[in-house]
Amino acid sequence: MTGQALIVVPCLNEEAHLPALLQQLRNDNPDAMIVVADGGSTDDSRHIVVQLGTADPLMILMDNPDRIQSAGINLAVAQFGDGHTWLARIDAHCAYPAGYVERLVAAGVLKEAVSVVVPMFTQGNTCFQKAAAAAQNSVIGTGGSAHRSQGAGAYVDHGHHALMRIDAFRAAGGYNLAMSHNEDAELDRRLARHGKIWLEPACTITYYPRASPVALWRQYRNYGKGRAQTLQLHRIRPKLRQMVPLLVPIALFLALIAPVFPLFALPLVAWAILSVSAGAIIGWRLRSWCAALSGLAAMIMHMAWGIGFIRQISFGRAPPPVMPAAA
Repeated sequence: MTGQALIVVPCLNEEAHLPALLQQLRNDNPDAMIVVADGGSTDDSRHIVVQLGTADPLMILMDNPDRIQSAGINLAVAQFGDGHTWLARIDAHCAYPAGYVERLVAAGVLKEAVSVVVPMFTQGNTCFQKAAAAAQNSVIGTGGSAHRSQGAGAYVDHGHHALMRIDAFRAAGGYNLAMSHNEDAELDRRLARHGKIWLEPACTITYYPRASPVALWRQYRNYGKGRAQTLQLHRIRPKLRQMVPLLVPIALFLALIAPVFPLFALPLVAWAILSVSAGAIIGWRLRSWCAALSGLAAMIMHMAWGIGFIRQISFGRAPPPVMPAAA
């Protein structure tokens, strides 16, 4: 069954993860083509793929000159998609359950879906990563997003990209290369015109968060910008869980004029107290001092996302739309 799937692994400097990941993918999918779309790695990533490819003609290293993941996937589908029914997107910086691609294909066939998305469970190694992971696994970090919780399977409008029918992917026009973040949610808006998107809980993946506050800030600022671009492009309103973080930069602005009007500092103080308190509760439940810092990690995520979103809405232009493929 997995021979129907083209497996694409976008990659940039992932030497620490590639050997085990590619070995698992090959063991699980002995007859599948695996394309590693490399965006210019300067570590040993390219050598790892080339070395494996010498004994495995279905293990292919493909250059991705545009560097971003979405461009690599688009290019891989253009070059190698013919003859395959499904596209399996495998992000190198995650861990996957055994038989992952086969389970995805089975779910796609059973649910008659054009796309199968999966929940993400975040796991940290360092103390800061554990704090960020605890935040991202909770409501304070996700706002209740369906693919960030391990509930029942359901048809959804968005989730972490895992599997797509290649004909639907092409008909929708592929990823929008003008977007570096939230490009998956933007594509889901177009994919939904061609069929249903199924969230498969049996294929939950493990995600490793950013290792420093600065990296987490940059990631979520870009997430906020990308989400704003999606809303601009499709002229849709943000959901309630996406609107709440927008209040945080506003609260910060009000606090800046607190020396003149002291009461204006209250919203920022209240947000900080609620976030820290929620983190302390999470830490107590998980019996982890590091997880108790999840409130601080959530504060970084809220502020960065809100600033990225507001800056894009206020000063940024909507990205150009992707034209769907001709019928």
